[in-house]
Amino acid sequence: MRFAREGYPLIAGGLVLAALGWVGWAMGLGGPVVQVMAAVLTVLALLVLWFFRDPERIVSAGDGLVVAPGDGRIVCLEDVDEPSWLGGPCRKISIFLTLFDVHVQRAPMAGRVEHLEYRPGKYMMAWREKASEDNEQASVGLSTPAGRVLVRQIAGMIARRIVTYPVVGQDVARGERIGIIRFGSRVDLFVPLAWEVTCALGDRAVGGITVLAKQPKEARV
Repeated sequence: MRFAREGYPLIAGGLVLAALGWVGWAMGLGGPVVQVMAAVLTVLALLVLWFFRDPERIVSAGDGLVVAPGDGRIVCLEDVDEPSWLGGPCRKISIFLTLFDVHVQRAPMAGRVEHLEYRPGKYMMAWREKASEDNEQASVGLSTPAGRVLVRQIAGMIARRIVTYPVVGQDVARGERIGIIRFGSRVDLFVPLAWEVTCALGDRAVGGITVLAKQPKEARV
């Protein structure tokens, strides 16, 4: 199992503390209290290890496919106005990530990164619609031959750290890792109105695999 590099310090720290707890208990220090502390530290270390997992994915292949930028439940499908990159009306697909989902984000399609924007904000529950507007967020705008696409990483109530990997001018492949949000979050995907949405509210999405939309045939290259 691969793990996101941002998790290495937390994983190492958790495992070391858990190991020290068990060593102390084995040496007879503290008795049952130390044993309980060691058990709690072990559970926490395993949870951190699980959170930062970054499994390899066989990315869905096919012309004109737009894959999920993250794992989680689709909580919003609506037409909105997105002025920063798409420049007007578009379709938004929102994915809510729980603590138990993989939190690495992936490029929904191949393209060139031509827009990056970070905006500080609040830390309200990520499943709430207002989180898309008010919470801390980072946006990655892709330019493709078929049109513009935007992925927005949104922090949640617990998430306090958004990491975005690519830089402006960088080409990314469909399914390539583009960032991570720590500990519960939301990812919004914005696509042109003319593109066909192939998902529904409540669907489970798997980053890099689940197809959320398709480009019109005449737009494919």
